[in-house]
Amino acid sequence: MGVEEEFLLVTPQGEPYAVAPTVLRHAAAEPSDPRPGGDVEKEFKQEQVETSTHPCTDRDDLLAQVRDGRRRADALAQRAGARVAALGTAPHVVESTVIPDRRANEIRARFGQTAREQLTCGCHVHVEVADDDEGARVLDHLRPWNQVLLALSANSPSWLGASTGYASYRSQVWGRWPTAGPTAPFGDGAGYRRVIADLLRSETVLDDGMVYFDARLSARYPTVEVRVADVCLDAADAVLQATLVRALAETALRTDPPAEPVRAEVLRAWTWRAARSGVTGDLVSPSAGTPRPAADVVGELVDHVRDALVEAGDLDWVERQVGHVLRRGNGAVQQLAWRAEGADDDALVQRAVDVTTA
Repeated sequence: MGVEEEFLLVTPQGEPYAVAPTVLRHAAAEPSDPRPGGDVEKEFKQEQVETSTHPCTDRDDLLAQVRDGRRRADALAQRAGARVAALGTAPHVVESTVIPDRRANEIRARFGQTAREQLTCGCHVHVEVADDDEGARVLDHLRPWNQVLLALSANSPSWLGASTGYASYRSQVWGRWPTAGPTAPFGDGAGYRRVIADLLRSETVLDDGMVYFDARLSARYPTVEVRVADVCLDAADAVLQATLVRALAETALRTDPPAEPVRAEVLRAWTWRAARSGVTGDLVSPSAGTPRPAADVVGELVDHVRDALVEAGDLDWVERQVGHVLRRGNGAVQQLAWRAEGADDDALVQRAVDVTTA
């Protein structure tokens, strides 16, 4: 498994700062590692960068890599006069700037306001699969549970200087892309490839890199890539996402597909509900299809993957970390608490920088 995290680049005072090209030049001058991952890379906007871990099997190793990646990105940012903040959206009013790249400029030209406003930061989890058939089976199994992963990670209550009333407004902004959101079941690898071919044939998106499903088969690695989550304020919450995704993948391979899978239209409603209230309201129970307290639905997820967590030695840690999130709150809850204590936009971002790099 591995994790990719997107971060805002901000001034020391807290405002978004378009210095990604300078940060990336500093990163390129450092010694490279031949293993996949472990890089600081460009993202769509000059006000953000992305980090990635190397593939690993050990949860503690993954947590150490996530923390190291955050510290490295922040050190590189400081050389450009900036810091990094793990926030799903910027609380400030900002006109973000597309990275100087041919493909990014083509996306901006084709998608207009959707591209212009797309300064959002997510957390992407990769988990290895043997082939596309195995990957499609995992994707289909993940469908009703992606909403719970979003709720646990929600970390974007602000947008363009205003409080949105959402725990994850990033997911609402991201949902403007034509390929974003939940999917219907694929069935097998051939079914997945047919969908991708149909999307490309429509010429609506530039390439398969613009397949923005909540979860997809990676075009770069032999993995399922789960993209539904906001970037997590706390590094351990990002590792919780990865550990749960790995357990869901293991569970998928030993569980028969449901006779009547939940329709994509219904999943969109479940996901919207998770984005709206995160872990502070109700989520929809995948087993019952009705709302229940978020803590109960999160517990249902843990129970669903319990055997896989036990086999990996992850159960005790996951139960503790889930307890932390439910008691402390996700990133959105923490941001709103800082607001209640009197933090303005700058102070909120500065506190987020401290947590990001702790």
